[in-house]
Amino acid sequence: MSEPILHLENVHKYYDKGAGATKVEVLKGIDLDIYEGESVCILGSSGAGKSTLLHILGTLDKPSLGRAYYRGRDLSQSTDDELAEFRNKELGFVFQFHHLLSEFSAIENIMLPARIGGLSERDARHRALELLTMLGLEARQNHFPSELSGGEQQRVAVARALVQRPKILLADEPTGNLDTENSQQIQELFFAFKARFGLTLVVVTHDNNFATRFPRRLMLKDGHWN
Repeated sequence: MSEPILHLENVHKYYDKGAGATKVEVLKGIDLDIYEGESVCILGSSGAGKSTLLHILGTLDKPSLGRAYYRGRDLSQSTDDELAEFRNKELGFVFQFHHLLSEFSAIENIMLPARIGGLSERDARHRALELLTMLGLEARQNHFPSELSGGEQQRVAVARALVQRPKILLADEPTGNLDTENSQQIQELFFAFKARFGLTLVVVTHDNNFATRFPRRLMLKDGHWN
């Protein structure tokens, strides 16, 4: 079998509450292999460690013990600047809340990661407009987040995650703040973009209907695989 694109080895995550306090352990020896092109859903009750695990996969957090690898590269050996560049080039993130910048228009929000990554304004705008068109939002490109519906805001957030053409899309409860209709639209978009761009998809969700669409489902319970 080929080398996994993401690999976790005996990952623990704990938080030290200070002298005399009990250490809070969130992840307790997680091993995980994710292969290129997979669609993986991570399930579990609130507090099971799902978001922490996703943050470690995305290098937004570091293991207290254990190692995280990308294509065999030990990410613990990377500097903060190297990890920031890695996230910008290789990973896309979508969260439950869109986290759009209110002072920027829809297209400017989407362009931002590409501009940070060194793409020219012209090329970044072209990519952003292409994604907006695919989403049916080209007419809304100059609207600010406050002028967009919740579903439109989340679609802009998905486009922002994809503007750098990442290898991996990581999503933490991406439909958790949406009504049923908009949730269904976002689900369809995830799989449409996966097929179009050849993404590896890793999603944390409480939505059982969304989860059933994934060929691989993993259950976390109390920091362990269940």
